[in-house]
Amino acid sequence: MLETLGFSSLDELFVDIPADVRLDRSLDIPAGVSEMELVAEMRQLASRNLNVDQLVCFAGGGAYDHYIPSVVWALAGRSEFYTSYTPYQPELSQGVLQTLFEFQSMICELTALEVSNASLYDGATALVEAVNMARGHGRNRVLVSAAVDPRLVDTLRTYGRGAGYEPEVFPISAGRGGEPGIEPDVAAVVVQHPNVYGILEPVRDLFGRAHDGGARAIQVFDPLSLGVLAPPGELGADIAVAEGQPLGNHLNYGGPYLGLIAARMDDVRRMPGRIVGETLDVDGKTGYVLTLQAREQHIRREKANSNICTNQTLMAVAATIYLGWLGPAGLAELGRQCASKAAYAAERLTDIDGVDLLHPDASFFKEFTITSPRGATDVRDALVERGFLAGVPLADADGHALAVAVTEKRSRDEIDRFAQAFAEVLA
Repeated sequence: MLETLGFSSLDELFVDIPADVRLDRSLDIPAGVSEMELVAEMRQLASRNLNVDQLVCFAGGGAYDHYIPSVVWALAGRSEFYTSYTPYQPELSQGVLQTLFEFQSMICELTALEVSNASLYDGATALVEAVNMARGHGRNRVLVSAAVDPRLVDTLRTYGRGAGYEPEVFPISAGRGGEPGIEPDVAAVVVQHPNVYGILEPVRDLFGRAHDGGARAIQVFDPLSLGVLAPPGELGADIAVAEGQPLGNHLNYGGPYLGLIAARMDDVRRMPGRIVGETLDVDGKTGYVLTLQAREQHIRREKANSNICTNQTLMAVAATIYLGWLGPAGLAELGRQCASKAAYAAERLTDIDGVDLLHPDASFFKEFTITSPRGATDVRDALVERGFLAGVPLADADGHALAVAVTEKRSRDEIDRFAQAFAEVLA
């Protein structure tokens, strides 16, 4: 290759690279090993991961240990779905297209909104896309509740640097609500419900204020809360986004997941990604096609609404099967179980001396935040040694706040043992 390029050595090839950015030493790479040794080392490294099959999981913060029925991946793992790629040729992709159409229809039913796409990468980037949809018409500012997950705000901040906005966090009161100042240049108000503390927000009021000021209302929601909570569309949301992991997808050490987004029909041409539609073929039979697909970036480049051009088909297929298996009655029952078990867990934990709810007067769904005399990170680490993933440490209360999630999988016995172990850690 050097001879073809007209160079006599690697040093000559790299002569244009400044000396001050070169590594002036040999690479620190260990000697080669056999495949058998490499596999053994990788297994040892993998064993350091915490496994929810071996620990009782009370952790949440956006990724939840819900039960996944065996039918979900028995079907989603079939080669027809598992190996499918972009369905550009609809005549060869009717099965996948129909499943994605059903997925979109289910998300619209869940959210009480009119249009959804075939999924996005994950919940955080779905929020970015919602903000992109909301900005425009001379409005640029984005107001975000302080009770939105800080990681979502960080993602907005990262994308906003290139898009020309900085998310402005407005304060909350007693873990929720707040008084966002809706000025004429505010494009969107973002509220998470249930929020980062697990608390239910006064979203109708917040979104009403946004609309009164001419801003768009964006809700970050939990899809499995909608069996017992009012859907975003009824609460006044213009755009709703969520992390779709709880819909039949395993925790997977953080991914891959899928992003959900739904909006009103006025926004259909601003929605990124793919939208599958139902139509009729030349023989009058029902068929499915990519009605809208965001290949704008190939034509419009920097003028495009988004650079998103794909979706998480496999994860969306799993979500479709899961929702079909669950059904409306199952969704409601799941929500009731999460809410009642979380209430019981909160009662058991706050019976421990020194443990209190961070916001005792606020209602919650399946997640709540407690404080304890010991730092939350120390408590979490100590409980791992006792077989529990205790929750997600938060910065509140000087690092003594812990967000605890309780799904339908948790039994009364597990909750009781968790409370006992928690008390022992604090003793």
